Amino acid sequence: MAKIYAGARLRGLREERGMSQAELARALTVSPSYLNQMEHDARPLTVPVLLRLTEEFGIDPSFFSERDTSRLIADLREALGAELTAGRVRAADLGELASRLPSVAHALVDVARRNQRLSEQVVGPDGREGAAGAPPTPHEEIRDYFYRRQNYLHHLDLAAEGLAATLGIRPGDVLRALAERLTDHHDVRLVTEPVGPLHNYDSATRTLHLSARLRPGQQAFRMATQLALLEQADEIDRHASEDFTPGTEAHSLARIGIANYFAAALILPYGAFHASAEGFRYDIERLTDHYGLGYETICHRLSTLQRPRLRGVPFSFVRVDRAGNLSKRQSATDFHFSRSGGTCPLWNVYEAFAAPGRIHVQVAEMPDGKRYLWTARAVVRRSGWGDPGKTFAIGLGCEIRHGHRLVYADGLDLGSAAATPIGMGCRVCERLGCSQRAAPPLGHSLHIDPNASTFVPYPVADGTAH
Repeated sequence: MAKIYAGARLRGLREERGMSQAELARALTVSPSYLNQMEHDARPLTVPVLLRLTEEFGIDPSFFSERDTSRLIADLREALGAELTAGRVRAADLGELASRLPSVAHALVDVARRNQRLSEQVVGPDGREGAAGAPPTPHEEIRDYFYRRQNYLHHLDLAAEGLAATLGIRPGDVLRALAERLTDHHDVRLVTEPVGPLHNYDSATRTLHLSARLRPGQQAFRMATQLALLEQADEIDRHASEDFTPGTEAHSLARIGIANYFAAALILPYGAFHASAEGFRYDIERLTDHYGLGYETICHRLSTLQRPRLRGVPFSFVRVDRAGNLSKRQSATDFHFSRSGGTCPLWNVYEAFAAPGRIHVQVAEMPDGKRYLWTARAVVRRSGWGDPGKTFAIGLGCEIRHGHRLVYADGLDLGSAAATPIGMGCRVCERLGCSQRAAPPLGHSLHIDPNASTFVPYPVADGTAH
């Protein structure tokens, strides 16, 4: 068994419970000096100590296991890019900080981002003096809310699964079960409207209006969301209030996002959906046929399968438009989404627009050497002739070590497959020699020579370009 050094987590757990070192030492039947050494990583946590911690605090032993800090390191690298370039901070220091003091690392990232936003209010993102830089929008704050929780809300997911069992939710019979619950338990009348908004709930008359243009799966999702707001209002408020002040726009949007999460967990209850996903080897199209739901809905639910002791493949989920805007991004992995500039043009989510309906598969490698298996498919939504509609590319990716569990890896030698080098976005990407770069890299001086040119659009003074 590998030695476990988790002093910061042990100390944090003790302080959360309001215990002194002497009190915890007595509970663990060790000396205070021995506990002090464990808290400062001078000694590892032994098996007997781990077992006593499990009994004393009612926690899973995996709480102290080594954690993947790649995502936090990527956040630190982006936040402290200038300090890395100047040599004031070493890359190894970031790993040490993320591993030993994660709460300090998160606080440092938050401070750096606040400073960046303040500077942008004086000098905008385009570099012009006096340009108005904007703080993150409420929608961006909601994306961050789910990102910090790795896109999984445990207690709500369990509550949704329990309600699904009560209602008898199963493929092909979802609409009937939801309609009966709304009618019998909440006296809600369902009305289908040929025109008007997609849905509207009139609390005064207890009437849920649904657009006739909604497909059955979309109707089910709207009905399930309304059930969440009616039956889980207090729990939804509690979750939203963890990060946002009640009465603010962000809090209101968080309530909607959390209700939507509950709705997806209700119509796709965790245990049954996890079993189907594993049985179909995460074949998205087979899952859409089995459940009668849309491609995006299935992909989004796949990205939430992170229940302890019953985890699915940890996916990252993105929705991108033709202009490169990420309108949705959720991640149960350490895949890092840039907050500065656009995404990487070499990513296969953009290739998907050339052949809508076809699933594109890509092995991609990030600058830190981590490889991912990505699937991408473009989906088009139109309501009728003459409607320009909406076109999005839906991306779903996982670390290459999980790739063998996916049907999309069949025929690929994941160990030696050629990987496309992608980055987090041109402004922060470390691939200084990339010929697709669309913006100068942050923290580097450009090499400007009127007598020479290179294949690299923005050659840097401390890099090599050919």
